[in-house]
Amino acid sequence: MSGRKIAYGRVSTKEQKLDRQIIAFQELGISPKNIFIEKQSGKDFDRPIYQKMIKLLKKGDTLIIKSIDRLGRNYEEIIEEWRYLTREKLINIQVIDTPLINTSPNRDLMGTVFADIILQLQSAFAQAERDNIKQRQAEGIAAAKNRGVRFGPKPRPLTKEFKALKEQWALGNISAREAARRLGICHKTFLKWVKR
Repeated sequence: MSGRKIAYGRVSTKEQKLDRQIIAFQELGISPKNIFIEKQSGKDFDRPIYQKMIKLLKKGDTLIIKSIDRLGRNYEEIIEEWRYLTREKLINIQVIDTPLINTSPNRDLMGTVFADIILQLQSAFAQAERDNIKQRQAEGIAAAKNRGVRFGPKPRPLTKEFKALKEQWALGNISAREAARRLGICHKTFLKWVKR
């Protein structure tokens, strides 16, 4: 008796769309109740929906993903997870975009070796792309900072009340905590404002 087909789709951010992955799963006739989707980074496998799905997978089931980078983007973790799923949980994996690495119970030794080689290459490419994304992101942030772009919330403008309380604090008439309490801020914020 063949097992169930369960699909997993993932994008890294809330702004990204899962449409292409969901359409590919629907074209394979996968029931909507067996499609698990998640909007979370692929840096590791500590993802709530992924972990929930893994617990539901039983021996003989087939996990379907659109591409290897939807599974993850860390080379060593992808290889380790793949081996765990196929050799310990005894499930099959179908990668829509790379049929050569699909597992099946009737694959011969040469097919398995070839699939392992392709899997390692694909996983390495996924990791390299993640590293490139991080590098481009860091370069973009550095360039923005050089242009004077500030990250985080805009600093609140200093009020007349602050200036008067700062003078009282500088004279030793009130504590930083009391000045902060009157301004409705924490004393660390008051001290930061003093430095500004």
